[in-house]
Amino acid sequence: MELKLILGPMKSGKSFELINFFAPLRYTNTPFGLFQSARNVRDASIQSRNGVNLDAIKIHSLRDILQKDYTVVGIDEVHMFPESDVEVVVELLRRGTKVVISGLDTDYRGKLFEVVTKLLELGPNEVHYKRAACENCKKFDAIYTQVYREAVPLTDGMPSVIPEDGTFTYKPMCRDCFVSPTSQLVLKLANIN
Repeated sequence: MELKLILGPMKSGKSFELINFFAPLRYTNTPFGLFQSARNVRDASIQSRNGVNLDAIKIHSLRDILQKDYTVVGIDEVHMFPESDVEVVVELLRRGTKVVISGLDTDYRGKLFEVVTKLLELGPNEVHYKRAACENCKKFDAIYTQVYREAVPLTDGMPSVIPEDGTFTYKPMCRDCFVSPTSQLVLKLANIN
């Protein structure tokens, strides 16, 4: 039983690393399944910005994975699944299944997604934290995903998982450029004085 997590902001190569791991398995007799949240309406398959993709089964719950026996399971966009689905990962590991998971680690406020917190609590064998180029200052140090609506950064009042339906824009940001609820509060207080 082995658990590998690939976490980080948008445009950091998470999907590319997942595809890299699973692409060779297509040429083996290894029973594997590759899954993605049905809430991800942006892509029909797992797609990397490098131009490669790999077919995946769209599911609403990780419970659907338990219907078949796999040696290896891949899960993309894990942040789009509820934290209760971590029980499925525990069951897969109990069965001896190798599980490789990728997704955003933090939400638009810079807070860990609950599902990611629960996965980290399982004590993964490997955690790959990816970074991206900050779209503001261009340093290769982005660890957050800033979400915008009409060029205004969102800092509060939204669910942790915001749909990728074309309404919002997502950009990787470094610590210095990321606009958080705390930085917004500091800015408001500075303008009052």
